[in-house]
Amino acid sequence: MGNQHGLQSIKSGSSTPNSVASSNNGSRKSISRTASGDDIEDSTENQFLMPVERLAKVLSKKSQAEENVSNAVTKSVFYHYLFPRYPLLAEKLYDYFVQNSKAKSSPLSTNEFKQQCDKYLTLLDDQAIRDTFVCMWSTLDEEKNNLLITTESFRSLLMCAYHISMDHYSDGPQMCFSINKTLKAVVDGCFYQKTSLSHQFVSHWLEHNTPRLLLPLHRFAVHAIATSWRTLEQNEPPTSAGSMLDEMLLPTGLELATPVLEQVAGPFGQGKPLHPHLLTMSMSWLLAGALPPMYSRPQKAHSPSSSGTGLSSKSFLSKIACAIPSHWTLLYDSDEQGLGANRFLHHVLNYKGPTLVIFRVENNQKFCVAAPCEWKESHHYWGGEDAAIFQLLPKFQLLEKGSKILYLNTTVRGYPQGLRAGSDPRAPKIIVDAGFEKIEWQKIPFYIETIEVWGCGDNVQREKQLEVKKWEVKEAEKQRAVKLSAADWLDHPDRYLLELAGRPQYHQNQT
Repeated sequence: MGNQHGLQSIKSGSSTPNSVASSNNGSRKSISRTASGDDIEDSTENQFLMPVERLAKVLSKKSQAEENVSNAVTKSVFYHYLFPRYPLLAEKLYDYFVQNSKAKSSPLSTNEFKQQCDKYLTLLDDQAIRDTFVCMWSTLDEEKNNLLITTESFRSLLMCAYHISMDHYSDGPQMCFSINKTLKAVVDGCFYQKTSLSHQFVSHWLEHNTPRLLLPLHRFAVHAIATSWRTLEQNEPPTSAGSMLDEMLLPTGLELATPVLEQVAGPFGQGKPLHPHLLTMSMSWLLAGALPPMYSRPQKAHSPSSSGTGLSSKSFLSKIACAIPSHWTLLYDSDEQGLGANRFLHHVLNYKGPTLVIFRVENNQKFCVAAPCEWKESHHYWGGEDAAIFQLLPKFQLLEKGSKILYLNTTVRGYPQGLRAGSDPRAPKIIVDAGFEKIEWQKIPFYIETIEVWGCGDNVQREKQLEVKKWEVKEAEKQRAVKLSAADWLDHPDRYLLELAGRPQYHQNQT
């Protein structure tokens, strides 16, 4: 009661003893200029609300204003203000919230929306994240009482994750003409010519073959739910709020149809229409989600605002949502530098970082050997725990991974010559002959058409390799320029070869 009387006296303009004393002392402060009680309550409430509570409050107000739905968050408002560029993600996520809520109906009440957002933000385990997204894209089979996911739904899930990674690429939004072929390889590798599978099987397949492929999709959704209230609390009209949210979530000036493939120096060599690289943009996205983090460790972001208030929203989202590495460097291309064991050794040895060796063989098949450390010649198997072997096309699958599965020998006699990959020395998964002309897989030989080696380390490792190459070239030139004395020349084998070719003999007394 006392507080109510105090607020009423302030609103009516009556003075308290403290205000009278301050006015007598000539102070400029006055109770009449203090904010009203409603403003104090609103500011205090907003100050201590959590981000999810703030988001739910703002979306509830917009649902009331736009659709005349009170104390609830509608699907259209959820899509329009949180995921304006990704309607499929908004639909699946909102339906997932509805199915897990107590109401089991749409629209979600404000309290149910807050509870579902809090539960979603607490997803930290990678396996739980994969299970959640596979369940989002699955449908309930009433006969078997199990969630099933079809090939079309699985492909749409992969395409959604791919689009988010493409839109937040560090060099700007990208596109890849071979995305359909890449997604078909993943679907064929998972479904084995079946039309539908249980969500448990698909989730386990993703865990074994591409464990990190869906994680950027989850990080992007978490970022949108946890930070969108900052823009939405400014109370712009729906049109301007949507545009401002796009500027915050996506790079400035984003054009989804940007013809990056037609550029002269596109990423991963896609600017070469006459000679495209084996590692396309979509395949690099797939391998980055299948390999350990050491292969896709990004470079340090150089943002214009990094020296001021911190990283910009564009560079920040490129780090959390983009799963495509921008620092992979082409070390060896057999189409341009020749196919052979000596060419492979010359361009790959002395590179200290992890590498990807991609083989294209007959019948448009592709294989990949991932080496986590520097390549070396040895008659023993070597390699760390992050070494892996993949079949890329016509279907994508992990053949084997683990330590000591790599083998490269071109000099030691009495041991197999060439490159091998596999834990069993008697039956490796992949066998490359000594001349790097044929590859054997499942005991079937295929002719090698192209080999590419990509370095996954930083620029320092690449520069050190180039320095070693320059030193080797200089040493070879010094060996060629060695001057022979007259005594050495008399017994040199080149002298006898010249005499056999018909060159006359020169004596010291001749001038």
